[in-house]
Amino acid sequence: MNDEDEIDTIARKAKAMEDARKRRRESAWYGLAMFGMVGWAVAVPVIAGTAIGLWIDRRWPGEASWTLILLLGGAALGSLNAWYWVQREGRDD
Repeated sequence: MNDEDEIDTIARKAKAMEDARKRRRESAWYGLAMFGMVGWAVAVPVIAGTAIGLWIDRRWPGEASWTLILLLGGAALGSLNAWYWVQREGRDD
């Protein structure tokens, strides 16, 4: 096998892999998986912030509602996290 044959083989395999990647991204399952991943990226920080806020409010009661503050902080962090994942997936095209 000469160098040209090897280069052609590698090029064919690379094109086949790219085509398979494009077909996978066009499937409904891929869209549902992406939707779920973005949902979890938002839900986990919101739930964690709320839980920590409740714990702080019960342990050290005060004027400020740490539950609300950390819930909003978790929502902001989750939104940034979701934006990161969507940007990362869009960049892979």
